[in-house]
Amino acid sequence: MMLTILFGLCLFVALMLCFLLLMGRSSAQGALLAEVARGARGTGAVSGAWRPAVSGDLVARPFTAFRKIFASEPDPEIVRRLMLAGYRKPYHPDIFLGTRLAVPAVLGLTVALVFSENIIVYFPLALVIGFFAPDFWLSHAISRRRDRLRLSLPDGLDLLAICLEAGLGIDQGVVRVGQELQMSHQELSEELLLINFEQRAGVQRNTAWQAFALRANFESARSFVAMLIQTDRFGTPISKSLGAFSDALRTQRRQKVEERAAKTTIKLVPPLVFCIFPAMGIVVVGPAIIAVKDFLAHFLK
Repeated sequence: MMLTILFGLCLFVALMLCFLLLMGRSSAQGALLAEVARGARGTGAVSGAWRPAVSGDLVARPFTAFRKIFASEPDPEIVRRLMLAGYRKPYHPDIFLGTRLAVPAVLGLTVALVFSENIIVYFPLALVIGFFAPDFWLSHAISRRRDRLRLSLPDGLDLLAICLEAGLGIDQGVVRVGQELQMSHQELSEELLLINFEQRAGVQRNTAWQAFALRANFESARSFVAMLIQTDRFGTPISKSLGAFSDALRTQRRQKVEERAAKTTIKLVPPLVFCIFPAMGIVVVGPAIIAVKDFLAHFLK
């Protein structure tokens, strides 16, 4: 029993270390921009960004060597999904692959140590759950990041419109908004700063914004990029278009909230039918049934 508890604690610590190493961290350029922004606000210099005790690249080396036996490059689909979740470093696909292989093995070993009966049933089930658990976690991370980007996009567009009305260009406004949103909307800030870095590296503006739409992967971002490309092509005022588009996004978000509120009454029907109504029936009808039963028993004697 003591060995099982110790093994469970070791498993928990190992999984926590894997998830911490997979957490997204800002790049060196992002840390430099944050330091400049804080210095401009008068908050003083930053002593330095937090660094993990163990490098993720060091952890990924065994998995990288194992992956190179079968393929020289990581699976493009895994790289794309990790990018949608916000994990863009080169060693993230190898760590994810290692987690895919390690979790089934650990769960299978746990089942072999804990269960003494029906191992033939539990062992394959543990392997299947362990193999698909990282994929479920990655899908949840993608959905969560997409929702945060969707909710933060109207605020970013309002700030960008204010910067353009103040006289900044679109590129300078993107950098300014990325710096300002780094604390409140980190995902959108990273995306805007990445757009600026791509343009500084020589990528055309429309191509950089289209890449942002692919990374964000939701309808509002694609509509915003299409509107931005259209205004740039026809020379219409961008600030007015941004203001109107942000108002439309806020209206759409409010309508979705109202839609979810309207669905609440329908979603309350199953708990009422299966949980509350049976209890109320027992309390209300139960005593009457007992009284009728006692009356019939006394009458039939």
